[in-house]
Amino acid sequence: MDLVLSAADYYFFTPYVYPATWPEDDIFRQAVNLLIITNLGGYALYFFFATLNYYFVFDHSLMKHPQFLENQVQREILYTIRVLPWMSIPTMLLFLLEVRGYSKLHDDVAEFPHGWTQLVVSVFSFLFFTDMLIYWIHRGLHHRLLYKRLHKPHHIWKVPTPFASHAFHPLDGFLQSLPYHIYPFVFPLHKVVYIGLYILVNIWTISIHDGDFRVPRFLKPLINGSAHHTDHHLFFDYNYGQYFTLWDRIGGSFKNPSSFEGKGPLDYVKKMEEEKSNCHAGNGHKKEKLLNGEHSKTE
Repeated sequence: MDLVLSAADYYFFTPYVYPATWPEDDIFRQAVNLLIITNLGGYALYFFFATLNYYFVFDHSLMKHPQFLENQVQREILYTIRVLPWMSIPTMLLFLLEVRGYSKLHDDVAEFPHGWTQLVVSVFSFLFFTDMLIYWIHRGLHHRLLYKRLHKPHHIWKVPTPFASHAFHPLDGFLQSLPYHIYPFVFPLHKVVYIGLYILVNIWTISIHDGDFRVPRFLKPLINGSAHHTDHHLFFDYNYGQYFTLWDRIGGSFKNPSSFEGKGPLDYVKKMEEEKSNCHAGNGHKKEKLLNGEHSKTE
């Protein structure tokens, strides 16, 4: 995060906001700047990618599902707008520790003992490490002592849209993001890779709420996508994972998505519409017979 902070200082804060006499490495100044960056960055990522997803990927026929709430999209957005600033406070403190040099983030590939090989491995390591911790944190948030206080607000959305992706109780949202911040304090990671992965996980979080249940056949047993996560919202005790199905299989909480079996929310909407169409067709046919009968009688 120090790369983002340095760029913000160079192009914006130093020339336009703070006096030149206030050192850029002052801890209070860094904290204020990081709080601003975390909030603006969080809103920018959320609105940009969730809006793109909503208009170009999300299947709007899901909004006809009986469990889709009235004014749900507006409610998801307003809830997120309210909670993101609170979520950003503890996040900023972890970014501050990174900027102050307490993490194992590096500037140069040459600083890694095994160079580019280690850098590539670190990407997969990051994904598997965070997936493991998020699984157990997420599952823990479903415990009866925590669920009502923390995680229930996110489960209001039974059939979520991309805008539900960040609509969490602030502490819930921070706890589920914590593994991303723990990793660079435990394992070496390149700073640019870290920023890239941070953006990627935000996009992924949006994508698993987008109602696009298509997954390449060979990835279906491995990837925890939107079909899996929508079932988590609908059926509660299944598919806690973030990226992969591995920990759900190990923890006994894996459920083959209902959408893969032709029983998902889209299938339900289609069935509803077919029944409605048949009902209208039946009523029209009945009315036609009645009119024909009356016509014959008149003749």
